[in-house]
Amino acid sequence: MPFSHRFSAMTQSSRIGFISLGCPKALVDSEQIMTKLRSEGYDLVPTYRDADLVVVNTCGFIDAAVEESLDAIGEALRENGKVIVTGCLGSREEEIRARHPQVLKITGAHAYEAVVEAVHEHLPPAHDPFIDLVPPEGIKLTPRHYAYLKISEGCNHRCTFCIIPSLRGDLVSRPVGEVLQEAERLVTAGVKELLVVSQDTSAYGVDRRYRTDFWNGRPVKTRFYELAQALGSMDAWVRLHYVYPYPHVDEVIPLMAEGLILPYLDIPFQHASEHILKAMKRPGDTSNILARIRKWREICPDLTIRSTFIAGFPGETDEDFEELLDFLDQAQLDRVGCFAYSPVEGAKANELPGAVPEEIKQERLARLMAFQEDISAARLASRVGQRETVVIDEVVEEGAVARTRYDAPDIDGQVFIDGATHLKVGDRVEVIIEEADEHDLWAHLAEPLATP
Repeated sequence: MPFSHRFSAMTQSSRIGFISLGCPKALVDSEQIMTKLRSEGYDLVPTYRDADLVVVNTCGFIDAAVEESLDAIGEALRENGKVIVTGCLGSREEEIRARHPQVLKITGAHAYEAVVEAVHEHLPPAHDPFIDLVPPEGIKLTPRHYAYLKISEGCNHRCTFCIIPSLRGDLVSRPVGEVLQEAERLVTAGVKELLVVSQDTSAYGVDRRYRTDFWNGRPVKTRFYELAQALGSMDAWVRLHYVYPYPHVDEVIPLMAEGLILPYLDIPFQHASEHILKAMKRPGDTSNILARIRKWREICPDLTIRSTFIAGFPGETDEDFEELLDFLDQAQLDRVGCFAYSPVEGAKANELPGAVPEEIKQERLARLMAFQEDISAARLASRVGQRETVVIDEVVEEGAVARTRYDAPDIDGQVFIDGATHLKVGDRVEVIIEEADEHDLWAHLAEPLATP
């Protein structure tokens, strides 16, 4: 199993390994736990052999993620022997202990204090306040030039395929002043891209009734638009993820057109058939969504829209699936991910009639992705010859690997710049797009623009 997002924390006698699985929200949880542990005298070691204890932050959203988490716990037990488990899968303690009874402690998602207490119990810290230093931005598991900014926890929706509310509870928004102060610390530390994440980003502040808070002495409402506007005043790219398509999302499109935040929306539409959307308990007016997408692109022609869909949801007919393909044809989305429906323990959708056979799910998944590849290829091909700003994510022997403003790390496409080995990770440079396929771009460095 790849040793990605695996880190460790240590003093002379107290050393902790960390494995972080799952989504960016879970990654932020890991960062906060590690920051707390580091402030108490633990440090980072890179291997099971060097760690005195291992913490595994799990994912329990779909069956494949559950199996990956259980495998990671087993590997940590084999290689180290002392393991604490936290994260979304932690809500299913009996299932974990049935496979791995020797786990020291199991806590649920967003249980920072419980994890730290468990570490204290099994590996007391040796703290020296004169030498144990934590940077102001905290411990980060991302490269230095970008960071995830989690603005809330939990979700008020009750989508039938999802168990997030049972794992993480209802929406709890962080005070906007606190969020903006964290963003400032990150930018001051050298972060050049802020990826805003939560379970429901556009619902930000509703639980606080959009209460006014203060940031640098000025009032700011705890609300989606005001947060985006304030983040846009910082010297960093701002990218919005997990945006539910409420009507007020329309308000942030002009901010994108003005260049305050990136022209990028990550909206998980999930389906297009009103029948299936109703069964999912998702918003179901597809014609309204299409009209809004057209309006958004009139206001901000550069807008990139990424989305995810579920194929083979219970009750999905051939007609429902064709509606979904028709929606993709009309919407012309830039980036699309799709999953074959997988029953999640505790999800209401498991009780719905009309289970779709696995072979049909997989056939629809393959058809949808092939259909979308043609759309994505055409949209990327239209950018050949254009001058674009990219950020360098990696420098390899052949050149540099970068992303445009329209691509999020890990989930979207890349830009390959042959020969640009002199560049550094985090650099922003201008390129000319030379070639495109259905996912990625190839480019060369652009000549500096002539000054008048």
